[in-house]
Amino acid sequence: MNKEVLLIVAVFFLLSCSRKQEPAISEAEIRETEEALIGVNRLLIQKDKEKIVEYQKQHQLTLQETSSGLWYAVNFKGTGYKAAAGNLVTLAYEVSLLDGTTCYDSDSLGLKQFVVGKGGVESGLEEGVLLLNEGSKALFIMPPHLAHGVPGDGNRIPARAILVYQVELIKVEP
Repeated sequence: MNKEVLLIVAVFFLLSCSRKQEPAISEAEIRETEEALIGVNRLLIQKDKEKIVEYQKQHQLTLQETSSGLWYAVNFKGTGYKAAAGNLVTLAYEVSLLDGTTCYDSDSLGLKQFVVGKGGVESGLEEGVLLLNEGSKALFIMPPHLAHGVPGDGNRIPARAILVYQVELIKVEP
């Protein structure tokens, strides 16, 4: 009887440890999925662009678009140092959504400082600052892929938000 119990336990153990194998995903299925995701991404980028163009028309703005999709207008050209990668920059700013809802601003949170090219801020902000000299004032409109992307910031910026940044480049330190 002990042998039977031991055999049953051993069979049970072996059966409980066996796993069902997941069917392998073929290279063609992977490629097809990647192409579909790329298509969806292109569609979302196009829809974001349409929203920004409509915002520009509604607010009678003259904006330029960079190759990455950052929209900007330099409202006042400063005469100080031009921002470059590696510089510590100090900004006064206001971040809002396209509907005008203010998310963050330097009046309540203080000036923003960061080293250009080191990350830690929106890639659109880093790109925009490189267009400015110390003392410049500008408007940046960042589609989600240049701002907080799909998730938002988990606080005041919702998922897939287009951001409107009003900035003044206060200081550039080499």
